[in-house]
Amino acid sequence: MRLPDTLPEWLKFIENRHVKAIDLGLDRVGDVLSRLDFRRDCPVITVGGTNGKGSTCAILESILHCAGYRVGLYTSPHLVRYNERVRICGREVSDEALCAAFRAVETARGATSLTYFEYGTLGALWLFGRSSLDAMILEVGLGGRLDAVNAIDTDCAVITSVDLDHMDILGETRDLIGGEKAGIFRSGKPAVVALSEPPDSVVAAANACGATLLQLSRDFGFARESTQWWSYWGPSGARHGMAFPALRGQLQLRNASAALCALDSVRGRLPISMSEVRNGLANVALPGRFQVVPGRPQIILDVGHNPEAARALRENLANSHYAPNTRVVMGMMKDKDMRGVVSELALVVDSWHLTALPSTRAATPEQLADIVRESAPGVPYSLHDNPIEALCKAKAEAQPDDKILVFGSFLTVGAVLAELDVKRGVSDG
Repeated sequence: MRLPDTLPEWLKFIENRHVKAIDLGLDRVGDVLSRLDFRRDCPVITVGGTNGKGSTCAILESILHCAGYRVGLYTSPHLVRYNERVRICGREVSDEALCAAFRAVETARGATSLTYFEYGTLGALWLFGRSSLDAMILEVGLGGRLDAVNAIDTDCAVITSVDLDHMDILGETRDLIGGEKAGIFRSGKPAVVALSEPPDSVVAAANACGATLLQLSRDFGFARESTQWWSYWGPSGARHGMAFPALRGQLQLRNASAALCALDSVRGRLPISMSEVRNGLANVALPGRFQVVPGRPQIILDVGHNPEAARALRENLANSHYAPNTRVVMGMMKDKDMRGVVSELALVVDSWHLTALPSTRAATPEQLADIVRESAPGVPYSLHDNPIEALCKAKAEAQPDDKILVFGSFLTVGAVLAELDVKRGVSDG
């Protein structure tokens, strides 16, 4: 069989190699990993949670990078380019590197069938194993216990939050979901939990496996010192007078605290100075997390897609500058809690622009409209074939001082980001 030559060809190839798009389990990944000649000789930090995973990973990467360490970062999903998922030393890996990684995975897998995410995870690990790294940061894709990332034993596990999402796979309660996420804990290793009141299942999992539980408000925490400065305290002491992270949003201090606690827990192998922490927080960047696009009307991009994220969005909007009207461009997956999301934002949205997305999992604009009529009766809405059309409609209706919020899915935000990059002449290279 002739193997693909280009990255787009490889992505199409790996998309169709397994009978199910989502098929959790570690047997297939472990089997192929044993034949992949994966070499690991650096600390691994694994980050799971319902919301805040991407931000926490970005903060970890930025601080370690500013400290001069060679860092490998694996995240998902991507917004515009697949290359966003795999970063080495602060840079996205090239198409050529990803093609080589997929070729190595395809050669090693033999008769073992792999999902798209499993191919990607193994490919990233193959690249990291050949890059002389000082640290690896791995973001869990779904859940934790049976996620492909969990095939690697971690030196520090982080859970950023536990809320209702992927309930058809992980369970219908926070306790069940928390137990799945806590599957990344390891015996004798720190388990950082950025919740002051975690589900009982999370605490029980740490106790059962012998992990060292580090819990927000008990073992580490943060305080706002002023409108510009904050402080952190944790296993290695306190850090005062720090500027807020460059990432926007009310929950970023929680995410930054979890990252600092994780770094505290591995400081014996990765020592970091106060100036390196400050530089890392000041330079961290992550598209699509309450990202404000310059210009008028103001456009805000956020990949939030569950009630907890929508609640944070509402608070972030309330704490940003006043706008006469807030107009929303929303496209979502139909397996999400769409009613819960719309209900959280209903009182602060003045018009809804509902869009289709290029996925069989996506809700139709008509399905979204039914929920908007129910949760926000009387508020105007429009239906659109794609996010760009919806954004154009929102902009046409908006006054210069209005806000336009684009959210609901990585696909929604990614389409708009790609369009904005094209218009500004930003290269994908």
